[in-house]
Amino acid sequence: MATITAVETRDLRFPTSRELDGSDAMNPDPDYSAAYVVLRTDEGPEGHGFTFTIGRGNDVCVAAIEAYAPMIVGRSVEEVVSDLGGFARRLGGDSQLRWLGPEKGVMNLALGALVNAAFDLAGKRAGKPVWQLLSEMTPEQITDLVDWRYLSDALTREEALEILRAAESGRAERTARLLEHGYPAYTTTPGWLGYSDERLVRLAEEAVADGFTQIKLKVGADVEEDVRRMALAREAVGPDIRIAVDANQRWDTAEAIAWMNRLAEFDPYWIEEPTSPDDVLAHAAIREAVRPVRVATGEHAQNRIIFKQLLQAGAIDVLQIDACRVAGVTENVAILLLAAKFGVPVCPHAGGVGLCEVVQHLSMFDYVAVSGTLDDRVIEYVDHLHEHFVEPVRITDGRYRAPLEPGITAEVRPDTLLRFSYPDGPVWAGPTPEETQ
Repeated sequence: MATITAVETRDLRFPTSRELDGSDAMNPDPDYSAAYVVLRTDEGPEGHGFTFTIGRGNDVCVAAIEAYAPMIVGRSVEEVVSDLGGFARRLGGDSQLRWLGPEKGVMNLALGALVNAAFDLAGKRAGKPVWQLLSEMTPEQITDLVDWRYLSDALTREEALEILRAAESGRAERTARLLEHGYPAYTTTPGWLGYSDERLVRLAEEAVADGFTQIKLKVGADVEEDVRRMALAREAVGPDIRIAVDANQRWDTAEAIAWMNRLAEFDPYWIEEPTSPDDVLAHAAIREAVRPVRVATGEHAQNRIIFKQLLQAGAIDVLQIDACRVAGVTENVAILLLAAKFGVPVCPHAGGVGLCEVVQHLSMFDYVAVSGTLDDRVIEYVDHLHEHFVEPVRITDGRYRAPLEPGITAEVRPDTLLRFSYPDGPVWAGPTPEETQ
């Protein structure tokens, strides 16, 4: 019987701040990073996962992952993969580590890495990509993944079973359609706040030529600059391409409303994270004031309870899950079921290193087995850092191609693990670009 023999971690950081990739109004100099974990076994495949950060503090996430290791090492692989919901609940329910959350902050980020690694292990043992592994589960098996505490006032297990059973009959047809046509994407590649006007326009035009029907721009630092950049983007892509905007939590309520009124002439499709990710009532007020512009959030929502409240309050038009922000696949399954109950489309956040690779599985599972629709649904895509993964995401004509490889496609290339480990990898230990000039 296979056993988990080690929980190995790595602090991986990529110097994206050097080119201002990922820059926005709240995070002007991010170094995209991954607190990376491997569940080593004494026979058969291993499980790979990570959580995403933007530099300083990535070591804190690594330490949080390591704090869970004594609860994992020595367990049988079969025990873990046969009860993935129980595995997640045992880790998240630890009576002492839970105090550091509960169910939020760095401990939930660590859980996301570990739970995703367990699903990677399960998918590899089954010989299936995780989206397929989930989509072939029975409704009862899917609901067993969920921690139902704190949800019953919005969604009960019985209601979730009804949603899943209603979608069962079309699973095969949707799977075939997904494999043939892929899943719609939008791109943030043109929109980083630190990019020049010329780069913005060039990348926006390239995005349309590549088949994307939606792009996204970062906003929130200077309203006059945002007006000017939105005008450039709208001229570049024409009237029929959706342009979403993202403030990355920069504004207070009144400021968000006033700012979006200034941008309204350019027909923004949604405003993302207009204010604090925890402020449910502020999102509701902004949504009421800026219609018909949609309000989207979720990238920094810390757990299923915040998502529940956003939906109950009618505070968002678009729900944005993140593959690593909450406690991994199992908590995201709960959030997808909540979104289906309230009829709100899910358009995941996927801008960070590896997030595209992982979150595609959740959206594809949602389409096949939960919501059963692609209406107004797109997955974020950013064209950088994919080359560091063993099985990088594939995009054709503005659509994600369904991954066929077993697991959750989170495994990082061995050469990347060596080069980008912080602080001793050669990318970080050598001279900076400024020092070589």
